[in-house]
Amino acid sequence: MKKSDFNFDLPPELIAQTPLERRDASRLLCLDKNSGEMEHRHFYQLPELLREGDCLVMNNSRVLPARLFGRRPTGGSVEVVLLRDLGGGEWECLTRPGRKTPPGTHLSFGEGELSADVVRAGEDGNKILAFHYDGIFLEVLERLGKMPLPPYIKEELRDSERYQTVYSRDVGSAAAPTAGLHFTRELLDTIAQKGVKLAYVTLHVGLGTFRPVKEENIEDHPMHSEFCIVPEDVAETVNRCRRDGGRVVAVGTTSCRTLETMGDESGVLHPGSRWTDIFIYPGYRFKMVDALVTNFHLPESTLVMLVSALAGRENILHAYEEAVRERYRFFSFGDAMFIH
Repeated sequence: MKKSDFNFDLPPELIAQTPLERRDASRLLCLDKNSGEMEHRHFYQLPELLREGDCLVMNNSRVLPARLFGRRPTGGSVEVVLLRDLGGGEWECLTRPGRKTPPGTHLSFGEGELSADVVRAGEDGNKILAFHYDGIFLEVLERLGKMPLPPYIKEELRDSERYQTVYSRDVGSAAAPTAGLHFTRELLDTIAQKGVKLAYVTLHVGLGTFRPVKEENIEDHPMHSEFCIVPEDVAETVNRCRRDGGRVVAVGTTSCRTLETMGDESGVLHPGSRWTDIFIYPGYRFKMVDALVTNFHLPESTLVMLVSALAGRENILHAYEEAVRERYRFFSFGDAMFIH
């Protein structure tokens, strides 16, 4: 398939720059993946669309305040974005300006509370940094770091918790699993009271999620790799749901990719952890996921290819045309879809 098969016209003003005051007040476009029929709702109505016996699977990864601003030995400024923990105090990082941070460069952050040495060059122009600090690294990051918002968001985020889900727990993502941003604790309670099981997996989202597809033949695109975890009790809950005839509803493409990675060909979910570079596009046969809660994605992105695999490319493009016509808000802080 061609990258251009997943293009659509998106007016820039529809890219949401700030979150709504109330998380679950966002709009919800419901799409029947078989018939292509659509219905306009609000996210707080999601419990009406779920059934007793369904299982709602969410990604509980928490975003690192992974954006650091510091100084080089010359006094010049530097921006560092933490991408991947390599252990032993070393991280794969994106540095700006990259050409002025060669191996051997010493960097300082927060009046010297945190420092780092550029150890070597990594892949894709990234750098491997060794950090030096006293105490607990995550606590230092909480004081000095900022949220690494997606490149299409130009507004400053006033409350950093609005770029975290209310159920975030395991720190490790460079970007939020944004489909979950619409949930409130009260909404989750309502869903659970309906007899829907709530289950949490972990996939630490990398900045590769924003990497554009450069190859015209999408099969040639090298998919980024991310670390995912399925706890044993979650595997049992999902497998019981499937045995009893319930639907497995993934919240976000990250939960979807985790389930499809850890499920086998017979539709059984296995507990464990691993790196996944699964690339889901039309023609893929879903083993685990029956329905999906998701945001609206970038044109020609791997994410719009994933939702097209679930609902059909024509259905998705038609739904996106409808969303543009109805002035839905797009991307991380935007509105949502329920594909069922």
